[in-house]
This record gives sequence, C-alpha cells and structure tokens, in this order.
Amino acid sequence: MAVNLSEPAPLLPIAGLRLGSAEAAIKKPGRQDLLLIELAEGSRVAGVFTQNAFAAAPVQLCRERLGASSAIRALLVNAGNANAATGTGGLDDARATTAAVAAALGCAPEAVLPFSTGVIGQRLPVDRMSAAIPKAAAALSAEAWNGAARAIMTTDTVPKGASRRVQTSQGAVTVTGIAKGVGMIEPHMATMLAFIATDARLTAAAAQTALRDAVNESFNCVTVDSDTSTNDSCVLCATAQLGAREVGVDDADYALIYGAIREVCVQLAQAVVRDGEGATRFITIEVGGAGSVAEARQVGYAIANSPLVKTAMFAGDANWGRIVMAIGKAGVAGLNPATVAIRLDDVQLIEGGEPHPDYREERGAAVVAKPEFTIAVDLGRGSAQARLWTCDFSYEYVKINAEYRT
Repeated sequence: MAVNLSEPAPLLPIAGLRLGSAEAAIKKPGRQDLLLIELAEGSRVAGVFTQNAFAAAPVQLCRERLGASSAIRALLVNAGNANAATGTGGLDDARATTAAVAAALGCAPEAVLPFSTGVIGQRLPVDRMSAAIPKAAAALSAEAWNGAARAIMTTDTVPKGASRRVQTSQGAVTVTGIAKGVGMIEPHMATMLAFIATDARLTAAAAQTALRDAVNESFNCVTVDSDTSTNDSCVLCATAQLGAREVGVDDADYALIYGAIREVCVQLAQAVVRDGEGATRFITIEVGGAGSVAEARQVGYAIANSPLVKTAMFAGDANWGRIVMAIGKAGVAGLNPATVAIRLDDVQLIEGGEPHPDYREERGAAVVAKPEFTIAVDLGRGSAQARLWTCDFSYEYVKINAEYRT
C-alpha cells in the first residue's frame, strides 16, 4: 500500500564495506532476518539514537562502545525482536550476539555494534542468532545492499534504499543507505533503523557533524503516528577508502559529500513515510511566516500528528476546520488567527484567518483525493519556516497494529 514507492534500483557498493544476511527465525521462520555489516579497518562510525527513556539494550551498548572507541569493525542487525525493556538480561544477550560476530570476523567484541527492531519486551533468541551469524559472515558481499534492505524489514511492505555519487577533488565519492520503519515513527533523532555509508575519508568529527545535520533535515522531519521508538538508531560509516587527504568540515570537498549524504537521508526518510503503516496519502507540510524554526516545527507536527487531520485526509475530505484546530492547539504563544493563511497545493483555504472568498469545496476535495499533496501554512509572524512529511491514517493502520504480536 506504499504511496508511490517501489523497490530501489540496485544500490551502489561502498569500498571497504560488505554485507551478508541469514535466516535466524527470530520472530518466525522463513525469511532472512539477521544482517551483518563488515567495515574495513580505519572506518569512522558516527551514530545518533533514540531519545526514548526506555532505550533498548542495543542502543545502550552502541552508545557505550561508540563513546569508548572509534575502532568499529562490524554492525549486527536483527529484525523481529527489539530487545527493549529486557533489563540486564537484554544487555547480556546483546553482548553475547556481538561476541559471536567477533568470533566469526576475528575482531574484538567491543568493535561490534548491535541493532534490533521488532517486538518490545522479549529476550533475543541468542542461540538461533549465534548459529546464523557464521552463515551471514559467509555471505558477505559488497553487492548485497538490496538484500540487506529487505533483511531489516518488520511491517515494511517495501525495502528502502538510496545511492548517490558525487565528484570531488579526490575522485567520485559514493554514498549508499538503507532504512526500515513504517510505524512507531516520530524519531526526534534519526529513524527507526538507518545505515548510511560512504567511501569518503571523512574525519570522525566530520562524520558525526554530517550525520547530525543530515538527520535534522530528514529523519527529524517525519512522523507517521507521533510515537518515538525505543530502538531508533541512525549510523553513518565512512570507510576512508577514497583519496589520501582527510576531509574535515572546513575542507572544500565537505559540502559536496555532505550534500550527497543529506540527499540519501531525505530519500530514505520520505520512503519511511510513503510506506507508513496503511498509508494511502503522502503529505508534505510546509509552515512559514513563523517566529522561529522551532515554532514552525511545533505547528507542523501539531497538524501532522492530529488523528482528525490524518483520518480526514484518508477519506479525501478537505475538512480544513481540522487543520485550523491543529494550528490553534499547537501552543504558539500570542498566535493571532487573523494573520494565518492556509492552502492545499495551490488552492487557498484561509486568508487573514477566515475562508478565502474564492474557495470551493470541490477544489479542496480534488487536492486531497490525490496520493500526494501539500498542506501549506503561513503564520504571518516572521520569516522562519520548516518542512515535514507525514501520511494519513487508514483502517489498515489499526489492523496492522491490532495484530502486531499475532
């Protein structure tokens, strides 16, 4: 049911990185649900993680290991089980599975980062995962990005991936990324799980800056249902295989490389929303005329997360009263309704806080009947703006989440 989203074309390989997947029957048998990513020695790894107080065991371990060392050699990803709210036992499980990776690849356990997604509150099937890890290691290939995108899916209907190539003074830099997630989505940091890689020789500081800024312009601009997962993680791996010069944020090539990373992140973030659980509409929300970017985002999220707005959009009902309601409840101090304007694509709904004289219901209905459209708001308070992406709520969203554990 994804909105104008299809499987990615063959994704570009990244020198110094190999991927392999295997079947571990983590939630149910019959699909590859375990992914191993191997990184060349000298790779620089940056990460951003969930702000949920119930951060999952793998998130805790990733934070610990990234903080203690920059010598990361592998990532282990499993679908079907979040290993969240599992206490000290969950941490033991994450350590045990990364130790199995270390044994398979000949690196230190502390050089392996774990990532999990799926049902919360259940222990990992460590034995089955440990048995599958050597199979994933045997399957390692630089060409396996598309299969990797499928291995990390949960309720996703389409694997999500993107690649870019940009010419720099040291040669052509490649950026490739994959992501998963279609529900429990309002990250506040990254996305559910996303893995981006480049062969650029970014410094560790430049990699972290690039990831932070790209995430703020992409994954931190999406919402499906306003819920922030316990497992949200986004990682950038710079394998340093291209060129001889270190690229810091002041290097002339940095802007080019960052632009490619940002483009990949935006495409992945939009793919998450296009494949939102049960989604039938992909909606861009643009808020301008705000006193600050934070204020613009505050109003944008009030609209994007309103169940009343989202269900009206599913029905193809141009019920603009619900948009007005959402703007008003956003909590913007001193907001003057008389300065607010609203439109659907190029159809003006509200101007000066009241219905536009030329508005006709059939014109609004024609816009929201489309699979993609824009809700644009001008608050008339300043020059700041923000853009978010969201989707509608359909009957299928309720069905998917009602049956999630069955």
